[in-house]
Amino acid sequence: MSLIQKDISFNSTNFREIKIKHHIIFWCLYFIFNTLRWGSYFNDYSYSIKTNLIGFPIHMTLCYLNIYVFMPKFVFKRKYITFVVLLLASLFVMLLVKFNLTYYLVSENVWPEGTEPISNLTLNYSIDMMIGELYVITFVTAIKITMDWLKEHKRLTDLEKLQLETELLFLRSQISPHFFFNTLNNIYALSLENSKKTPKIIIKLSELMRYLLYETKKKKQSLEKEIICIQNYLDLERIRFDEKLEVNMTISGDIKNKKIAPILLLSFIENAFKHGANKNIGKIRIDIDFNIIEDFLYFRIANPIPTITKFEQQLNTTSGIGLQNVKKRLALGYKSDEYNLEIKNLDQLFVVELKIKV
Repeated sequence: MSLIQKDISFNSTNFREIKIKHHIIFWCLYFIFNTLRWGSYFNDYSYSIKTNLIGFPIHMTLCYLNIYVFMPKFVFKRKYITFVVLLLASLFVMLLVKFNLTYYLVSENVWPEGTEPISNLTLNYSIDMMIGELYVITFVTAIKITMDWLKEHKRLTDLEKLQLETELLFLRSQISPHFFFNTLNNIYALSLENSKKTPKIIIKLSELMRYLLYETKKKKQSLEKEIICIQNYLDLERIRFDEKLEVNMTISGDIKNKKIAPILLLSFIENAFKHGANKNIGKIRIDIDFNIIEDFLYFRIANPIPTITKFEQQLNTTSGIGLQNVKKRLALGYKSDEYNLEIKNLDQLFVVELKIKV
């Protein structure tokens, strides 16, 4: 199992399933309600209990037949005519069963709520009974459809969350390995010279790797820790480029209690070195500004565009993993009104300006 799979747990069972006990509770409550309702209407609770004991098994049979047989096999497969024919046939069979059970077990007047005593199967009685059954079927089917929709909505929401978190973890894992490769080469070269810088570089690299491995799993990280991570990165690059490199980093505003997506800004820093410092001959200057105003960070980084590389070329080459990575992470992790990213060319400088909520 991959690290991403280990970090993500997807559980669609959080949604409460409808169990047998829920069916029993529903029908018991419905039976009590209907018995009290018609018992009060006729002022005869004994009659109401008897008729409901006959009617409810019929209700349940028709409802479960509809939601578990007719709907899946015919409605969902767009066989509407077959569905209608079968539903009407089942209602007619129900009508015959209910009429005969009521007539022989309860009362010869099978329709006391009617305008006159009924002891035969009449058209008005038939229509009234079938409409009553349709009401119960529709009510129960609506509940089933609603519960299924809620369950499916929960499943899709969990799936989207899983995809989002998986993609974010994958994007966070795309910090270029070239930086670590170059740093290890520098450590090796310095160790051959018995340089006093070697232990310092190893500690810096260790701190940076520890942060990338263990501190970037959260959706948001402390801005202070992010800046410390960037400083360690810059210290390692300063050792690599020595006097050729000039990095000016300024911080203004209160960075405490501010949070940002992990290693988001580091991608811009890495891009500046990859396309600014590595491809320039002579002294290189990189300017980095952090400016906190209320709930927003105004981040700006500028690196020189090499004379052998046009702005459009740098923009295209960095849009593969670098800037496209960042754009995806911004779109996935922030709302549209919580950030604004601008990339431009100003006086032979490749400039990135990011306004982001922290």
